[in-house]
Amino acid sequence: MANVAYIRVSTGGQTLDSQKDALNDCQIDRWFEEKASGLDDARPVLKECLGYLREGDTLYMTRADRLARSSGHLLAMVETLRKKGVEVAFVEQPELSTNTAHGELMLTVLAGVAKFETRLRAERCAEGIEAAKARGVKFGRPAKVTPELVAKLKNMRLEGLGVAEMMKVTGLGRSTIFKAIQKESETA
Repeated sequence: MANVAYIRVSTGGQTLDSQKDALNDCQIDRWFEEKASGLDDARPVLKECLGYLREGDTLYMTRADRLARSSGHLLAMVETLRKKGVEVAFVEQPELSTNTAHGELMLTVLAGVAKFETRLRAERCAEGIEAAKARGVKFGRPAKVTPELVAKLKNMRLEGLGVAEMMKVTGLGRSTIFKAIQKESETA
């Protein structure tokens, strides 16, 4: 059973000293120090730290934002560690630490709020899309094969141009030209 510390600052100009001071009383056996943004998914020292942790270990950090970039991400990380048998302690936010009943409750509430926010965001997005569609807004990439393009390619074919020449003139790919030719034959 080891006491492990993960400390992180976002930029090279910042120091880790205040986090080290805050964790001084935790009798840390192994330190993992990183200078990387919390938004960065590829934090190699964090990955090394998570790989190092074993059942019965406690991971100490000053605050939850040192570990995760959002409440959803925090909950996923904490749950992964709990399944591994690792306690998580935030010394400046003990109300979120997994080694107390209060911390467990707060994390459960936080999980509920995160799930609620995700659903609200999805509902608002769907409502916005429906409202935009009702106003006539078209979503997605504009179609390359338009009636004008079909007419243009038809004229090129009547002039005797082959597909390779049509590709050079229009800048379109072979499959787009064939789609347009197919549409022309369907409407003819």
